[in-house]
Amino acid sequence: QVQLVESGGGSVQVGGSLNLSCAISGLSGRRYCMGWFRQTPGKEREGVAGIDADGRTSYADSAKGRFTISQDKATNTLYLQMNSLNTEDTAMYYCAGESEWTIYAWPSRCRYYWGQGTQVTVSS
Repeated sequence: QVQLVESGGGSVQVGGSLNLSCAISGLSGRRYCMGWFRQTPGKEREGVAGIDADGRTSYADSAKGRFTISQDKATNTLYLQMNSLNTEDTAMYYCAGESEWTIYAWPSRCRYYWGQGTQVTVSS
């Protein structure tokens, strides 16, 4: 059984930083990909950043240069370091994962299993 549990969300001011964490259990193997997605009310969930088992990464244009996705395989933890936050980054952030896919399938794949989400609020 795959479980994903996010943490690290909160409220920050414009220009601030947050580091989201996602503890993952049950997702392993030689091929998998994981990612961070976000959603605001009335909008579709969108991919923010993805990473696969080989450490290859991909970012949405809105995240490039500001966000960094990483994974710690020793602790099975996925991270999203977010810097230079602005009000448009306000959203519920979810981590997700899927086996048997690489980063080249993100964001349409890498989203079979989901966490419960963590809220990020950026205020001016």
